[in-house]
Amino acid sequence: MSGQSAPRRTVLKGVVLAGAAGLGAAACSTESKLGHAKPLPSAPVNLGAAHEVPVGGAKLYREQRILVSCPAEGKYKAFSAQCTHAGCVLDKIEKLEGNCPCHGSRFDVTTGEALQGPATVALPEIPVRVEGGNLVTGAATGSPDA
Repeated sequence: MSGQSAPRRTVLKGVVLAGAAGLGAAACSTESKLGHAKPLPSAPVNLGAAHEVPVGGAKLYREQRILVSCPAEGKYKAFSAQCTHAGCVLDKIEKLEGNCPCHGSRFDVTTGEALQGPATVALPEIPVRVEGGNLVTGAATGSPDA
C-alpha cells in the first residue's frame, strides 16, 4: 500500500502546484479589467489651483491617484491614474500619454483610452469641477441643487 501512496502524493502535489501557478498567472493576466486598483476616494478631493493644469495638456496627481486634462480653457476631465492592468499608479505624462511604470501600458490622458498594453481597458473617468479656483474631484462632487 505504501508503494501506491508515494506516486499519489506526487500527483496531488503537482496538481496543487499547477493550480497555484495558474492563480498567479491569472492575477497578472492581460484580460484583467481593473487589475489591483484601489478604489478612489468617495469624498471630494481638492487638487489645488485649476490653472496648474495647462490648456491642451494634463497634470498627474500621483498621491491622489488622479490625472486631470484640460482640453479647452475652463474645461476639465479627470481619470483614475491607476493602470487598469495591475493597479500601478501612472508615473508620468509625455505627449498626452500617461505611462504605467510596471508593465509599460500607456493611456490617452484626454480620453482615458488604453493605447498600449498589456492594459486593454480605459482609465475610469471621475467627476471634476472648479470650485473657488480649485479643482475638486470625487464621486461626491457637485451639489444636489446643481
